Amino acid sequence: MSHAVFGVRHHGPGSARSLVAALDAYDPDCVLVEGPPDADPLLRFVGDPGLVPPVALLAYAPEEPRTAAFWPFAVFSPEWQAVLWARRRDVEVGFCDLPAAVTLAAQATTLLDDALEEEPEADAAEEGPSAVDVLLGGPAPRGADAAARRRLASRDPLAALAQAGGYDDAERWWEDVVEGRTDSSSPFPLVLEAMGELRRLVGQRQGRRAEGEARREATMRQTIRAAGKRGRERVAVVCGAWHAPVLAEPLGPAAPDARVLRGAVKRKVVCTWVPWTHRRLAASSGYGAGITSPGWYAHLFETPDAPVVRWLTAVAGELRGRDLPVSSASVIEAVRLTETLATLRGRPLAGLAEVTDATRSVLCDGDELALRFVTDRLVVGERLGEVPPAVPTVPLEADLAATTRRLRLKREPAARALDLDLRRGIDRERSQLFHRLRLLELGWAAPATSEVQATGTFRETWRLQWHPELAITVVEAAVWGTTVEAAATAKIDSVVAGQSLVELARTVERCLLAALPEALERLLGACADQAARDADVLHLMEALPALARAARYGDVRGTDTTTLRQTSEVLVRRTCAGLGRATAGLDDDSAVRVRDLVDAVHAAVGLLAQEGADDVRREWLETLLALVGRADLAPLLQGRLTRLLVDAELVADAPDRLHRALSYGSPAAAKAAWVEGFFTDGAVLLVHDPALRGLLDGWVAGLGDAEFVDVLPLVRRTFGTFSPVQRRSLAQRLAHGDPAVAAPAGERFVELAAPALATVEAILEAARG
Repeated sequence: MSHAVFGVRHHGPGSARSLVAALDAYDPDCVLVEGPPDADPLLRFVGDPGLVPPVALLAYAPEEPRTAAFWPFAVFSPEWQAVLWARRRDVEVGFCDLPAAVTLAAQATTLLDDALEEEPEADAAEEGPSAVDVLLGGPAPRGADAAARRRLASRDPLAALAQAGGYDDAERWWEDVVEGRTDSSSPFPLVLEAMGELRRLVGQRQGRRAEGEARREATMRQTIRAAGKRGRERVAVVCGAWHAPVLAEPLGPAAPDARVLRGAVKRKVVCTWVPWTHRRLAASSGYGAGITSPGWYAHLFETPDAPVVRWLTAVAGELRGRDLPVSSASVIEAVRLTETLATLRGRPLAGLAEVTDATRSVLCDGDELALRFVTDRLVVGERLGEVPPAVPTVPLEADLAATTRRLRLKREPAARALDLDLRRGIDRERSQLFHRLRLLELGWAAPATSEVQATGTFRETWRLQWHPELAITVVEAAVWGTTVEAAATAKIDSVVAGQSLVELARTVERCLLAALPEALERLLGACADQAARDADVLHLMEALPALARAARYGDVRGTDTTTLRQTSEVLVRRTCAGLGRATAGLDDDSAVRVRDLVDAVHAAVGLLAQEGADDVRREWLETLLALVGRADLAPLLQGRLTRLLVDAELVADAPDRLHRALSYGSPAAAKAAWVEGFFTDGAVLLVHDPALRGLLDGWVAGLGDAEFVDVLPLVRRTFGTFSPVQRRSLAQRLAHGDPAVAAPAGERFVELAAPALATVEAILEAARG
């Protein structure tokens, strides 16, 4: 048996193109690719029209799905092209790296230690230049700088080769030497020789990371030997360039490798294909073998003919899609500039740096924002792979995939808004699916604010964005059930015990939105029991809004909410009975909290009244009417209850009440609190009631300097809730002789504004001159 080793760079289009040509020339009868051999059965799907890269192999521990690992592949990944080459020619193909069963068994311990392990310091007192220094063109300065330089070369050997070639950027060096190649000559013999020399110069790494690397390389050699024992004559080995020298012929005896692998701990794992994205291939995503420009590399691989011209044409199309004018002449000029820059920089082919400079200067006119858009959409890209239904996966994922197809929903990496009209059957089912996924903590869909000016409970807006890592979340959620509905129901059942009344009420609302009738029935029983046991009125007030919204919203969805409304009405009556005790003797912070709860309950009672519960609304308003006159009620609550009763047309003497609240003898802070409670969100009253405006204006005008400073923050907070249109309307009425306000007040307003008006006039005069 003979074998050939092809050292590649992961996710390199030049490597992929050269590798295909090299495989054609070598014509192996077995192809071994760096990757987990546990996933060998999944290689039969490579070449299936439904398996569209970028995709990733996912290996996870079924008893602990968070213990998982991904092996991503793009169309320009050499490993993907090697497997595809073998599948198309019916040649045996398999993975040859350390099994995922071993990798995941070590993930919680060894890999964590690796992440925390520091590289050993180089000996700063070492005499003479090191081998790495010689490779880099001469001795480095002694001391800390020399140690840092050697550590860099050890951690990133390609950076050392790039520096030896006169490049300060390893990405650009590799792009020039390999990725930018368009001829058919093989770079692999030179890569093998260069990596062998570099490994000799850098020396053996130390620590747990070196032990893991040794186990991986021992596994690769054992896999090559096993292929020979199966009768394979010509074996092609595709691996990372760093590993190539130790896998080349001769392999040496097998006993040392067997000793390295002896005693390896394993755990049960499951492997499958999952969709991946170009963005997750980028180094900026945290991917260890990531690249800076997945979209650019995909373009280089897919369009070998005139890649620069086609790329800049695509850039122009993207900019035109954003209503940025780009002419054909600008594209031609950008191509010329790109070629000129490549020539000046001595590059064999214009690379991403030259293309980016030309795009910035010619197509974007120096606009960095437009350039960032191009980078995000094209250089990185949002391409999402596809996986065929035949790929084995957990039942929950299969049900989710079938449901999304039926509801015509696409998993897309780019965020998009989706407006739903719940009166339509398909939109109602989509909403139910999104709410169920939220219960399962699967963050594909999140509620959003619609840009469409529409009101009504039948409208919903969602923001959809699929991340590849959600595949693990789906596997985790699979422990709850085999379908999305069953899993969400079981998840709710598991959290019912031990929840407070408020938490139960919120869960009831989410359960109703998700259309889970079995879980809802059990939740309502638990909610009623907890409400009967909970004597805290504030807890009842916190729970009521969610239940009322659920009762009202259920009618839109066609859900029977009779029990829910009955429970809500009971909570209202219990709140009315205990509200007097709950509002007595409150400090400022507690008064704010109770004010917010009163507002929420008032809105909830309004929802219940729309469903025919007029007696409940009447009882609630009578309770407020009995409380508003109490002397021990906090001024903030007095003002707020007065406002609610005015809106309900149960109080007709609002000006008199405001006059009493602002009369002499009350502290300024108490007056301001009353005003805040009454006028929060109440600009309409001030705009249309001259008497209220007059009283409020007179009170503010009569404040002393110290009092004005004390109450100003509270008053500003109150008027800050008014819209700009409302504030402008009030100012106009005060400035132009409001009949309810004394004339001097309007004159004072104009007098105060006079200096500002004079300054504006002077500026305008200077501009005209």
